[in-house]
Amino acid sequence: MGMRRLYLVPLGIALALVGILAALTLASFAFNLATDGGGKPVRELWPGRFVEADGVLTAFREWGTKGSPIVLIGGFVEPSFVWDEVAPLLAKHHRVYALDLDGFGYSERRGPWTLDEWADQVHGFMRALGLSRPIVVGHSLGAAVAVEVARRGLASRVVLLDGDALDTGGAPWFVRDVLVHTPFATSGIRLAQRWDWPVEKLLANAYGPNHPPLDHALVKQWTRPLEAKGAEHALETMAGRKIVGFPADRLGRVPIRATVVWGGKDDVDDGDAGRLAARELKAPFVVIPGVGHLSMLENPPAVARAVLREP
Repeated sequence: MGMRRLYLVPLGIALALVGILAALTLASFAFNLATDGGGKPVRELWPGRFVEADGVLTAFREWGTKGSPIVLIGGFVEPSFVWDEVAPLLAKHHRVYALDLDGFGYSERRGPWTLDEWADQVHGFMRALGLSRPIVVGHSLGAAVAVEVARRGLASRVVLLDGDALDTGGAPWFVRDVLVHTPFATSGIRLAQRWDWPVEKLLANAYGPNHPPLDHALVKQWTRPLEAKGAEHALETMAGRKIVGFPADRLGRVPIRATVVWGGKDDVDDGDAGRLAARELKAPFVVIPGVGHLSMLENPPAVARAVLREP
């Protein structure tokens, strides 16, 4: 084969790839145009309780009538129903509250979806409900929010559940750029509302080995909040950023009482990062054997015991 042909082969492959990308982009634009519904107000999607917290109409659930308060904060795209099994166990001796962070669940989408804004929202939530220095539990992304709330002196102690509160991780920058500057992220969000299969696969990985039947009803619990007004813009914006959190050396200077709890089969977040966070915080590292990333849904009694364990 001559040198000219050798040069033409990769050029042909590159042109073919460009053509495929262009076709996919056009198809994505067409799909987004055909499915644009504008979103619904959160009060139309969920009949539960709301409170104004730092200017965000915030959806929340509560359990218990006596004892000191516990505030539960979910992670990325996690509605507050993820605490429905753990919260009643904690509520035997505590007043327990779970809120949806701005951008997730049934809370209003306002932005800018930063660590400071989420901590402001939690602070506003505590102030609106008269909660003084609660135990704050943060799952996954919510772990960083819990640490920031405690750093401000607003929590008696924190529990980092399957979350390391570090600012490492996330997709590579070029992937984030593609998500932000192409229509693919919007298409992915809308497909998740219409097609159970990809969501089932994501949930199977997040739950780990002990997941419930991944049927349409369960998938809908997770995807219905995506119908909220502004949900797509919020997720697209967050997709273009790194995971929020603290540099390891800064985390080590946060003077808080903490416990780090990790699912032994967690394949979503790295257990080594959790151990690093525990070392920096001088906190115990508690492993719950046999459960994945959604440990509070797989083994609620073990998670409740870990939350109540004094460091």
